[in-house]
Amino acid sequence: MADMIKVGMADLNICHAPDAITTLGLGSCVGVALYDQPKKLAGLVHVMLPDSTQVRQNQNRAKFADTGIDYLIEQMEKEGALKSRLTAKIAGGAQMFAFSTNNDMLRVGERNVEAVKAKLRKLGIHILAEDTGLNFGRTVEFYPETGDFVIKSVGKPIRTI
Repeated sequence: MADMIKVGMADLNICHAPDAITTLGLGSCVGVALYDQPKKLAGLVHVMLPDSTQVRQNQNRAKFADTGIDYLIEQMEKEGALKSRLTAKIAGGAQMFAFSTNNDMLRVGERNVEAVKAKLRKLGIHILAEDTGLNFGRTVEFYPETGDFVIKSVGKPIRTI
């Protein structure tokens, strides 16, 4: 029986097929799934903030877009993944407040998505699909057997990207 491996907030993990990997309650946070298709190996990082250089006491590398993605790649390479083969799917980055604003502190979701995309672009990792923005939370599940990234939101149909 396959396991569902859980990733907490500001955390990451990896899994091999037939297991799958999930993170719950992505609001302004972004779930970044990296995938080495030939190895059927996936990793998932739950990014809370865009930039570790803006925060003191930033020992938790998984918390930030700039350090979390690097850290996830390191963990996957230990399991035999090749960075050159990695692809990404991302979800989250919602604007969880009812008002729109240009205040950077309140645009965390949008800034997280921008930071994740910039980091992946810099690393040469292609984003195959995304489900980001809008104003609702998401729970995601990644299945390395198929490469499916399943997105569940309250009151919305389940999406597979």
